[in-house]
Amino acid sequence: MTNLKIAIIGAGPAGCMLARLLHLANIAATVYESESSPDFRSQGGSLDLHTNTGLAALKEAGLFDEFLKHARYDGQYMAIVDKNNKPHFVRTAEGWGSGVQERPEIDRPKLREILADSLPKGMIKWGHRLKSVGEDGTLNFEHTSAAGFDLVIGADGAWSKVRQLLAPEVKPSWTKIGLYSLSIPNATETAPELSKLVNRGNLFANSYEQRITVQQMGDESLSVYAAVVSEEEKWSSPEVCGYDSHDIDAVKKRLLELYKDWSPELTDAIVKAEGECTPRSLYMLPVGFKWLHRRGFTVIGDAAHLMTPYAGEGVNVALEDAMHLAKAIISAATEGGGPDILDRKVEAFEKEMFPRMEKVQRLTEELMHDNMFTPGSPQTTIARSVARHAKFETPWVFHPLVTASVHTFFFMRKLLP
Repeated sequence: MTNLKIAIIGAGPAGCMLARLLHLANIAATVYESESSPDFRSQGGSLDLHTNTGLAALKEAGLFDEFLKHARYDGQYMAIVDKNNKPHFVRTAEGWGSGVQERPEIDRPKLREILADSLPKGMIKWGHRLKSVGEDGTLNFEHTSAAGFDLVIGADGAWSKVRQLLAPEVKPSWTKIGLYSLSIPNATETAPELSKLVNRGNLFANSYEQRITVQQMGDESLSVYAAVVSEEEKWSSPEVCGYDSHDIDAVKKRLLELYKDWSPELTDAIVKAEGECTPRSLYMLPVGFKWLHRRGFTVIGDAAHLMTPYAGEGVNVALEDAMHLAKAIISAATEGGGPDILDRKVEAFEKEMFPRMEKVQRLTEELMHDNMFTPGSPQTTIARSVARHAKFETPWVFHPLVTASVHTFFFMRKLLP
């Protein structure tokens, strides 16, 4: 097996999963991460991993048993309600079946910790903030540079420097949706009624251009996301919003004004929030985004197909990308590892990824419009949204039957007292 020299930019889930799979195959890879040191404490809420993508990648990486130590199978509960807290769709934890299509939850920081800790010491180069990528593959960091790689892989997220080299004309677009990330610590005691609504899973409350998401976390806290729709891309700057968007008291006051006609059972998620408050802006790459293949470079995860979170597929397809790309690189190495062989394998990976990702991107964009930009949501959109999800999981030949079945179910339910 020829020795390959691989650079991975970004120590997020996709980058670490790829590095882990290459390490198991004895292929040298170096992960460059801008963060100065491992810190997994405040990096997002809860994730549900899916059988054929995220969970499959963890099994391939030999990390499934470690994942099980932290996974919450009771966290598969999901409720979609309107602003009056009327349920429109409820899925119990048991409703996901026994292994066929499971979606166990895990805290995002814990998943990243599992993946990073699975790598040999020194494989991740912390404190390497990438400034640019040279035409010859030279990586220019803030304080140093590195070169001589057979393949540079961008797993560097929304504002990927590697993607900038592959497609400099393409930039993520502002979706007009901002989120305030809040937290309710020790929620069973501080917000017991809200905890009952969440039922150790996920609660999604929708209205036109409004949404509150509440997720159970492994430390018994609740993670809260409250949406703010704005034409202004700098929506959270003091010059635009008129207050400090990191001041939780000011943010709570503004959110309670925005959500003043919502059920108190739901706005309790805002009232009971404590501690840090983080504004987040949602961006996306164009649906069906592709780039012209270029020898020595590729991108995966958000760098390749940045999406909003409305389909819950982002981390799953990122881990799937890593699994597929690892197989391509390993295959090239076993066949001799020459530059031409590696190039063909990477190009074949990209050609497979493009249609696979377009399907996910399209679903995500459609669900974003269903949830955030359709009057009467979720009442007017729930059947359509559930049908979209169901069709995504089934072969196209069954799509007419799936659509008819879902719409019939919701129509009949409306007739019941």
